[in-house]
Amino acid sequence: MMAAPLEVLLSSDSGSQLWNCTVFDPHSGSSLLSYRGGNSGARSLTVLGGEYLLSAQLGKNFINVWELQRKDQLQQKIVCPGVVTCLSASPNGLFLAAGVAEAIYLWEVCTGKLLSVLSRHYQDVTCLKFTDDSSHFVSGGKDNLALVWSLSSVVQLDVSHAPEPRHIMSRHSLPITDLHCGLMGAQARVATASLDQTVKVWELSSGELLLSILFDVEIMSVTFDPAEYFVFCGGSDGNIFQVSLCSQSLGREKSFQSDGEGNQVFKGHRNMVTCLSVSMDGTLLLSGSHDETVRLWDIQSKQSIRCLTHKGPVTNAIITPAPANMFLPDSRPTVPLPRFSRHLHASESDSGEPGEVCVRLRLHTQEEEETYLQKADTLNSLMNAVTDKSVFGDCENTKVRIAELEEEVQTLKKMNKDLYDFSSQLLTKPT
Repeated sequence: MMAAPLEVLLSSDSGSQLWNCTVFDPHSGSSLLSYRGGNSGARSLTVLGGEYLLSAQLGKNFINVWELQRKDQLQQKIVCPGVVTCLSASPNGLFLAAGVAEAIYLWEVCTGKLLSVLSRHYQDVTCLKFTDDSSHFVSGGKDNLALVWSLSSVVQLDVSHAPEPRHIMSRHSLPITDLHCGLMGAQARVATASLDQTVKVWELSSGELLLSILFDVEIMSVTFDPAEYFVFCGGSDGNIFQVSLCSQSLGREKSFQSDGEGNQVFKGHRNMVTCLSVSMDGTLLLSGSHDETVRLWDIQSKQSIRCLTHKGPVTNAIITPAPANMFLPDSRPTVPLPRFSRHLHASESDSGEPGEVCVRLRLHTQEEEETYLQKADTLNSLMNAVTDKSVFGDCENTKVRIAELEEEVQTLKKMNKDLYDFSSQLLTKPT
């Protein structure tokens, strides 16, 4: 029995009759597992909490769910209000977001509750990505817009007003085909690709455009390497363009030319490149194409190391850290998935007062500590306090504000502890 790889390749196509998606070993190219049932739509294959594999059924209104280690058995179908155009699970495994026509549906995974339906796009949503810290997600659409959403503002209890995006990135002139969020949470950079033949790089925190690169062809897919030295862009002509983000001559806008500065072209695909992904160490590039192949490239030499043939146009191809459960046939998910709700606030009629907040302790977080959202809010208010215009140059003011904030943090911690004690008593009280 050979050791399980650290990283695996996941891919799916729109033509296979036998299986939906396949897991490959990036170093040997051998197929390790196949998941059966249906076909996956583009930009919809996602691993949830290291325990489930999810994908939107091609052209249909439901999401397929497999337990990672039970590949032959579809566990569940999450029925949605329409055809799912893209799907993404938050890296912390707590939230699931899906594009359905021009709306974004956001579910809480532990309860299956539909928390929000966001309708700020004017046409179909084409892609959705979470930041690595799960604090934000970005959506791109056929309306040429990319929207940045703060998760804490979207998960709201006030039903009377719709949440607004944190930023609207509106510099593309044709539909957005793909997007990628870099690392560093709320400080990340985001790349968007479009039919307008450009790739644009943005700062997530301000929504500002940092760089626009013009190509000779429509761009169908985009990704960074983990160090963000390069942005890789998949063309409608089958070429993959590598653009250096570190070159000295980088202005706000540039046209792509291959040169010695790190701007290069990977040649091999015979049709549009629809998906791109880079390995954790930044040495391998994975690409999927409508020419019915997935290719693995050595980034340094630009050589195609491996070509994996598929039965139809490739819809998803990702390199991902190998989840532990994938290769443990006897393991079971620690938490069963609930039934996912199709309607906003559907369970209010049977769960007491409307607007009532249910306190849940998620597995692994049952010790007393602030939630990530509370930590993020505290940090955010501290950062705002330091940069606040009124505080500039006024050291005394800042100290007072920090003291106030620290006091507030203590109060929040106490409230958190009281809530915890109260719910523990409730849970352990003899019935």
